[in-house]
Amino acid sequence: MTTASRTAEMNFDGLVGPTHNYAGLSHGNLASSKHKGAAANPRAAALQGLAKMRRLMDLGLPQAVLPPQERPYIRGLRVLGFTGSDSQVLETAFAHSPALVANYSSASCMWTANAATVSPSADSGDGRVHFTPANLTAMPHRALEGAQTQRALSMIFSDAQHFTVHAPLAHTPLLGDEGAANHNRLCASHDAAGVELFIYGRDALGPRTDLKFPGRQTLQASEAAARLHGLTSANSLFHAQSATAINAGAFHNDVVCVSNETVLFFHESAFDNPKVLEKIMTEKARPFGFTPDFIMAPAEKVPLKDVISSYLFNSQLVTLPAGGMALILPTQVEETRSTKAFVDAVLAGDNPISQAYYLDLRQSMANGGGPACLRLRVVLTPAQQAAAHQGVVMTPDKITALEDWVKSHYRDRLTLEDLGDPAFLDETRTALDALTQLLDLPLLYDFQRSTLDTRAPS
Repeated sequence: MTTASRTAEMNFDGLVGPTHNYAGLSHGNLASSKHKGAAANPRAAALQGLAKMRRLMDLGLPQAVLPPQERPYIRGLRVLGFTGSDSQVLETAFAHSPALVANYSSASCMWTANAATVSPSADSGDGRVHFTPANLTAMPHRALEGAQTQRALSMIFSDAQHFTVHAPLAHTPLLGDEGAANHNRLCASHDAAGVELFIYGRDALGPRTDLKFPGRQTLQASEAAARLHGLTSANSLFHAQSATAINAGAFHNDVVCVSNETVLFFHESAFDNPKVLEKIMTEKARPFGFTPDFIMAPAEKVPLKDVISSYLFNSQLVTLPAGGMALILPTQVEETRSTKAFVDAVLAGDNPISQAYYLDLRQSMANGGGPACLRLRVVLTPAQQAAAHQGVVMTPDKITALEDWVKSHYRDRLTLEDLGDPAFLDETRTALDALTQLLDLPLLYDFQRSTLDTRAPS
């Protein structure tokens, strides 16, 4: 990759792992619950994700990947007291509790919007890009991800002159952190300083609420991330997501809201009083030389249930190299009358969004993850782009190689019963070992770092 000539937002998409399945583990995620127990197609899921990456590259946007985590997570099962060879650990754990193994086999790290909160160097206190890996304490299967996320980010962004990768916040109810899925940034352009908008589901030190589903992101976690990144009261804002949205199935704010540069694109029910947020954000933006563009879908024209089922706002909103913005949307938006009509109205209106592209991500969508869930946005200067690990940066040839890798190693049908099969464990490790060679990330995984014997890791 040649050094880029401009500051740009690079999308780091989660590469769908070979254990992609429908175990229905995510309480409050309606799509996940609806498809619990269905047979999944990991091969199709991964290829759909790669097709999305290729489409963004065709639009002239820089693209990279984050590798899947090691699953089934044998090291984690050993910590629970299961012993023997790795195959014996898996078989014993599955015989004890298939549900437990399902948690330790989840491919949920594919949704890298939950990987970390990221602040670009233009905003941070020390001029470096800051990453705080999410601890994801709200869901058992996702709470396993933080340490492996930190390892991967530390390998990709290892240059301390340009990057700081923090440890995840402590695993306590006070500091429930779900990453960039509850974080927006508004700015005049990607290379300019801006205002970071942290959306939280609950104040862990405040009064109890009547939430039907958990408010996964806490105010305290958002505040901690902002402090770690060197943000100030001038360039950060903390605002609550509405209980209405959470109880309807918007378990993360990116189900009802997305931002890009000057634009905040959201549903009326995302916040209790949108006009209050708009006023505060406009005042915050003034010293940074821009006026936000607020594009709101009214509830009377776009019912919240249609937003949740179609994932209208879990779209990627991107700035095109030639100017203007585009929405990258799941095909469900096009197939839903109210959401398609709203997108058409936005495209015809007086605002920066001029194009829309509909992509098939049905395998991910069935587990409650749309285009925005699959990517972590990282704004990088030319020097930072050059300093990042180039093995994960996508080119057309690299995507073709990954497509061939998927076709060689992934099953086209996976059920919950398959997760306890030692042969499947061997398949996943063979696939991940080959992937680390493709991405030039040696010794990324625990199984590559240790001999596979009967001893528990120290």
